[in-house]
Amino acid sequence: MRTLTLTALALMLAVTPAQAGIFGRAAKPPVAMSEVAVVEIQRALDEQRLLDAGRMLDSAQVAGVRDPRLVLLGGDLNLRRGRLNAALTNYRAAEADPGVRARALQGQGITLSLQGRSDEALAVLQRAVEADPGAWRAWNALGREYDNRTDWTQAEAAYGQAMTISNGDALVLNNRGYSRLLQHRRDEAVADFVAALAKRPSFTEARTNLRLALAMRGDYDRALVGGAPDDQAALLNNAGFAAGMRGDYAKAELLLGQALELKSEYYARASENLKMVRSLAARSEPNPNVVR
Repeated sequence: MRTLTLTALALMLAVTPAQAGIFGRAAKPPVAMSEVAVVEIQRALDEQRLLDAGRMLDSAQVAGVRDPRLVLLGGDLNLRRGRLNAALTNYRAAEADPGVRARALQGQGITLSLQGRSDEALAVLQRAVEADPGAWRAWNALGREYDNRTDWTQAEAAYGQAMTISNGDALVLNNRGYSRLLQHRRDEAVADFVAALAKRPSFTEARTNLRLALAMRGDYDRALVGGAPDDQAALLNNAGFAAGMRGDYAKAELLLGQALELKSEYYARASENLKMVRSLAARSEPNPNVVR
């Protein structure tokens, strides 16, 4: 665990030369963030060392730092902690500074999207990529917003930009894979999820999505293999749901029934999925009273 003390952080703060006061006394010099401090805080955020990042940001504030990058990084920390209202306040405050405006817009757009404020998010994210075409997280978030609108052409283009700029980041691969799964492009979705896991083997969401994609194309055995014993009920439930969505109702009932048997207590999600599958199966049966 890498941590920085207040003293260590102080060495990374840039202090401008003292200016003479009107009576010859030295005025208190303003304190600004050094590039080293910014890099260290950003590294802590990227490595999910949120406690370290918080301590460094607190230390900078105690030291009297007045720097828009401090506000921006505070927004990034609040976003990662799920404090969406606080993050939005930070980003809107930082937006006024031209030096961090593009990143502040990116953060705003992502936060608005997570809050479900889709129309606002789309507008802000579009402004973010106009301000900085290299803002890959904004492009990635735009892809998700276009997915919500089933605008697959725009979604594919946005993910393509994010892929190029980020050098195929695992997050973008996972999101593009899910977009393609929604479009029933299952083989391409599987390829994206596999690539995401190759880059980040611990990426739980990509592994779950890969199992779902395999089940959606009928590879039930592969979708279920390798899970931990305490995850088996969830895996069976997800595979059963996928089987129901692809119209394989008999297999869906079997898998969901196994999920319910395996769970030691009432499994509400599997029970609801089973009801849904039986309803879909009933609708798909021909009505003997209908004359063709």
